[in-house]
Amino acid sequence: MAAGLFSAALPRAQVTSAGLEALVGRPADPMARELMDERGISIAKHQARQLDVEMCQRADLILVMDRGQRREVEGRYPFAIGKVFRLGEFNDRDVLDPYRAGKDAFQRSLASIEDGAQQWVDRISRVSS
Repeated sequence: MAAGLFSAALPRAQVTSAGLEALVGRPADPMARELMDERGISIAKHQARQLDVEMCQRADLILVMDRGQRREVEGRYPFAIGKVFRLGEFNDRDVLDPYRAGKDAFQRSLASIEDGAQQWVDRISRVSS
């Protein structure tokens, strides 16, 4: 959902989505697709993939959902320290994983994702203009 929001808000940026424990090749959860479709953003082509060293090397910014993910990424890829941040960094909030938790959980997670994404988009836009 975050990648879809960033891609829509920053169409000239290269946005990639990957996970630490991704179910490789799987599409986005149907609930995530439904909620994003309601916002006019399709994530139907999304396929889960695993974060790897090459992605981390190419990335200017790596956004994760929570503190644990940040520690894990920085532990696996120490060279990425300094470009790994939480999506909710500016509010000091983690985004909870809604996987298998129902529509309410997806809606709460998406609200947190939208808030964090907007703050990052604003910051990225200021820096790149």
